[in-house]
Amino acid sequence: MLPAWTWFFLFKNMNGGGGTRLMPNAAAAPQLKLLCGADVLRTFQTPNLWKDEHIQEIVEKFGLVCVSRVGHDPKGYVLDSPILRKYQHNIHLAREPVQNEISATYVRRALSQGQSVKYLLPDPVIAYIRDHGLYTKDSSWQGTGTARGKGKAS
Repeated sequence: MLPAWTWFFLFKNMNGGGGTRLMPNAAAAPQLKLLCGADVLRTFQTPNLWKDEHIQEIVEKFGLVCVSRVGHDPKGYVLDSPILRKYQHNIHLAREPVQNEISATYVRRALSQGQSVKYLLPDPVIAYIRDHGLYTKDSSWQGTGTARGKGKAS
């Protein structure tokens, strides 16, 4: 079983894996993929952080979509890992048209330190975080993916 803190998102593969173009009336079914930044992809190589069988289960059964990060080489991470290299056909490296250095980890850390994320997230997301007391100074979000408590989200 995968760790509870692993987050999955739906990635609708509308174009046979060939890009992000959406085709009208496409009959392709949504596919479950791990969406992560290259910083997370790199952690697959960190000793004792991930179990090899968890990495294999993710990339073999589901696949992943990796968003670039400045200072990271996601293609290199894939080629350097025997497991990732074996399933590279199921790993999609997303190219951003505009460089974006904002990661979910950065946002969670800012919130847990009481900093504003007003210009980093859409207002409805900030409202949800605030209403549910997520990622506050008093909560422990690392390693669980969730947090409890009330705090400043704006």
